[in-house]
Amino acid sequence: MAFVHPAFFYEDDREYLSGTVPFIRAGLAAGEPVAVSVPGPNLELIRDELGDEAQRVRMLDMTVVGRNPGRIIPGVLREFADHYPDRHVRIVGEPIWAGRTGTEYPACAQHEALINLAFQGRRATIVCPYDAKRLEPEILDDAALTHPLLQDAEGERASTAYAPMRVIEGYNVPLYEPPAAVALSFDSTNLGQVRHLANEWATAAGLTGTRLDDVQLTVSELGANSLDHGGGAGVLRLWHEEGRMVCEVSDAGHITDPLAGRRPVDPRTPGSRGLLIVNLLSDLVRIHTREGATVVRAYFDRPG
Repeated sequence: MAFVHPAFFYEDDREYLSGTVPFIRAGLAAGEPVAVSVPGPNLELIRDELGDEAQRVRMLDMTVVGRNPGRIIPGVLREFADHYPDRHVRIVGEPIWAGRTGTEYPACAQHEALINLAFQGRRATIVCPYDAKRLEPEILDDAALTHPLLQDAEGERASTAYAPMRVIEGYNVPLYEPPAAVALSFDSTNLGQVRHLANEWATAAGLTGTRLDDVQLTVSELGANSLDHGGGAGVLRLWHEEGRMVCEVSDAGHITDPLAGRRPVDPRTPGSRGLLIVNLLSDLVRIHTREGATVVRAYFDRPG
């Protein structure tokens, strides 16, 4: 079976369960590996409806494992599917919910489009639920662009609007300017200052322990990418906004691979995996890239 990727529009709990649970049970009956990664309340709905069968399903809260949309393909979907390379897998994945912010949403839409590239030729079906009553109409319109099939209470149909590259490219726009930020230009002579400055800001933001380490590793990887692929220099900017610390690195590089940072990499494989590490460690990653200029923003939630 080829890759299948429908968007499922639901309006209430009854429709949600009727569009997900039979799909899950059919997979279990066929002996297929099944995973469910949806927001917590919906996860509990499915768990309660499945009863004892839920023990045979990998169940994950998407608001935790998919907080950063850039983490979902390598850290959730591929992480599950790659355990079964010779079997068809079924996944219910809901990366967009009513609580997503306007800052997060472009990364979510691009993620949904990129699934089609990441799973091309794979034996998998990934159903993506959309709350048709609570999500904005523009989000539902994007779902028709990123999913070749559309499902609702009336049945299934092909999406006549399907054009995932339009979404990938359409949200690759210049990022908004922050109200205030500290900036540090760097090259190979002062990369240590980049780590030191990021550490100061993370500490001031209340980040400690592994989260402090995550910030330091993220800026180190972004800085190294600038040295290796961004013209040998870059600019670090740091600021706080809406309960988050933001680390931005800009340089003269150009990311031409849409799936850069979203492919799981065997640690024994030589080569750079900096952007993958950034996606796995950050709470949100936004990127704008064009010929001669790339900006990567990594967001870290502040405690409390």
